[in-house]
Amino acid sequence: MRVLAVGAHPGDVELGCGGALLAHRDRGDEIHVLVLAGPGDGGHEPSVAEQQAAAKRLGAELHWGGFVDGCVPDGRETVAAVESLILSRACDVVYGHAPDDTHQDHRAAGLATAAATRRSRQVLFYEGPSSLHFDPVVYVDLDGRVGAKLDLLGVHRSQVARNDLVDLSSVAARARYRGSQARVGHAEAFASHRFVWELAPAPSSLVDESAPWGARSLLERKER
Repeated sequence: MRVLAVGAHPGDVELGCGGALLAHRDRGDEIHVLVLAGPGDGGHEPSVAEQQAAAKRLGAELHWGGFVDGCVPDGRETVAAVESLILSRACDVVYGHAPDDTHQDHRAAGLATAAATRRSRQVLFYEGPSSLHFDPVVYVDLDGRVGAKLDLLGVHRSQVARNDLVDLSSVAARARYRGSQARVGHAEAFASHRFVWELAPAPSSLVDESAPWGARSLLERKER
């Protein structure tokens, strides 16, 4: 499986879907991280090295959008930056910001990701501290990975230290809360922009011959 996670700023991806990316890493999936703002945008330089270190921990290939912090557009340029990676890396799953957000860069990144994934089959939006009206329907079990997610966020020292909206204890508490919703110990939650559950077809030998003719006919046509 090939995965793309899109964030507006360094640390956004790790905060929103870091646990899911750790699970993808442990599965051996190919991971790509696109950070839209930076480097070379006049932003906070330590955050660049921190993002590189976080990507290394995830075993991910890191990509930069080069947009200016605070001025990420939601139009053609950003859509193209996301879509080009989806196509060139043949990404199966895309994670992005939930568009309903009070931060203009997060909102723009979410809208651009929605446009860029118009042909993608598995697109999930993650929440952040500035998300609004977030209504999750998909959960990733984080039991055994909460500590690893906090360690991953800890790599972003400059971002966490200067952002009073990001508190590691609240991140752990949110994982527990989302876990209670999902009926597991801890979880990350996602809104589904589009999610096709690709179940393998049952072998014909397992099909009940007493099934309705239409169902048997459909299976026979697919097997041919």
